[in-house]
Amino acid sequence: MADIKYYDVILKPVITEKSMAGMGEKKYTFLVHPEATKSQIKEAVEKMFEGTKVAKVNTMNMDGKTKRRGMVYGKTAKTKKAIVQLTEESKDIEIFAGL
Repeated sequence: MADIKYYDVILKPVITEKSMAGMGEKKYTFLVHPEATKSQIKEAVEKMFEGTKVAKVNTMNMDGKTKRRGMVYGKTAKTKKAIVQLTEESKDIEIFAGL
């Protein structure tokens, strides 16, 4: 397993209708490094966003989708998503503020 630093764990936020609905309950969705653990994701969120305190982290491994180009079939890359639940007294994450 590779040595992953906290700034390499979170790749980008997931901005969908379902993830935006979860923001009212202080749940934020991110695409994360495929080898990152729940404790590494918790540490990365707390270090990258000042004033946040993570209550729990749920992760899911997403298989690549089958795509076709002509008669050739291929697969897109596997990804890993993390849904991060913040505590009640925690500050909101600013990236999602203007959306």
